Amino acid sequence: MQHIASIRNLSLVRVTMEHLLARQSGLPGLACLYGPAGFGKTTALTAIGNEFRAYYIQMRSVWGRKSLLENILIEMGLATPNGKSPGSVSKMLDMATQQLSASGRPLIIDEFDHCAKSDSLVELTRDLYEMSQSPVIVVGEELLPKKLNRWERFHSRVLAWVPAAPVAAADIPELARIYCPGVTLSDAMQARLVALANGSVRRVAVNLAGIAEAAAVEGWKTVSPELWGNRPLYTGESPAARDFRKKEEVKKS
Repeated sequence: MQHIASIRNLSLVRVTMEHLLARQSGLPGLACLYGPAGFGKTTALTAIGNEFRAYYIQMRSVWGRKSLLENILIEMGLATPNGKSPGSVSKMLDMATQQLSASGRPLIIDEFDHCAKSDSLVELTRDLYEMSQSPVIVVGEELLPKKLNRWERFHSRVLAWVPAAPVAAADIPELARIYCPGVTLSDAMQARLVALANGSVRRVAVNLAGIAEAAAVEGWKTVSPELWGNRPLYTGESPAARDFRKKEEVKKS
C-alpha cells in the first residue's frame, strides 16, 4: 500500500474539493490547481481523488476530444481499454455527463496544459461541467491560469484558483516518515533540504531517499549537515559540460 505524506498541498486540494462540493446553488463549480513541476500536485490529487471518489484523468499530449472522452468513460467503467468505441463524440459526452450528474462525483483532469492548446478541448471540458454541474478540477503548470484567459466562458466559471504550495520545513518530517524512516534529521539539515529544493517536493523526496541509503550504510540514526559533510545532494540542476580539451592538452604535454 502506498503511503502519502500529509503535506500542505494535500490539505489545499482537500479544502478545494470540499469547497466545490459544498458550494451554494448558482455558484460555478470549476477549480484550477497550478504550480511548477515537482510540487506534488499529482500525488495530492490522487490521494484526495481517492478520498472523494473522484474520476481522475491524466491528459496526454496526443489526445483529442475523442480520446479524452473515451478515457473518461473507461475511468467511469462505461468503456473498456482497447475495446470498441462507445460511439460518436456527442454520444460519449452525453454518457459522461449523465454519469457525472447521476453520481455527483467530481472529475479531475491533470496535465490540463495539453488541453489549453486547443479551443475544442477547453470547450469540451466546460461542456462536461455545464451539462453535469459536477465539480471539475483542472491541473497544470504555473502559467495555466494565464493560458485560460483566452476562454472567458471557461475562465468565468472557475470558483477557485489554487496555487500549489512550495515545500516547507513543516513538510519535511512527513516526507521523512516515508522516504527516510528511522532516521532523525536535525533542524539545520531539514532547513538545508528546503533551501536546495527550490519549492520542489520531488527534490526533497530524492534527497531523503539518498540520506536513508547513506544512513543504512554508515549506521547513522541522526543526520546533520556536519555529519553529512561534502556528500552531494540533489538540486535538479543539469551537470556542467565537461571540458575534454584540458585532458587533451595534458596528454600532449
